[in-house]
Amino acid sequence: MKLTVAPLLCCLLISTAYADDKGGLEKDAAPPPPHSLDEGYRGTEDARTMTVEQAKEMHDGATISLRGNLIDGSGGDKFKFRDKTGTIDTVIPQAVFDGRTVKPDQMISINGSLDKKSTPPVVRVDRIQK
Repeated sequence: MKLTVAPLLCCLLISTAYADDKGGLEKDAAPPPPHSLDEGYRGTEDARTMTVEQAKEMHDGATISLRGNLIDGSGGDKFKFRDKTGTIDTVIPQAVFDGRTVKPDQMISINGSLDKKSTPPVVRVDRIQK
């Protein structure tokens, strides 16, 4: 029994040791131009994803799901997100990156809520998917 618990405990500790603490936006590559952000057919994902233009018209507190690029980070947890219809400010806590790095030329999906109380409107992101 003791021999099976020790390897299991080691496996749990090793995975946290290799996690990258930095994460965030890596500004190595330039983002693609807005007109080339079409990815083609994605099936049922198209029904859930909206554009930045549509998101800005939603009510305060609306759940937002966008697909595009993080193009700039102004320090801390504030970033600019762009899709083929425009840009919007986002607030992405470091914990949401979960150690992953995102480059401006990588297409990502973000989920969060719209905060229209701030000017200009901001998306408070709670999930990023590459």
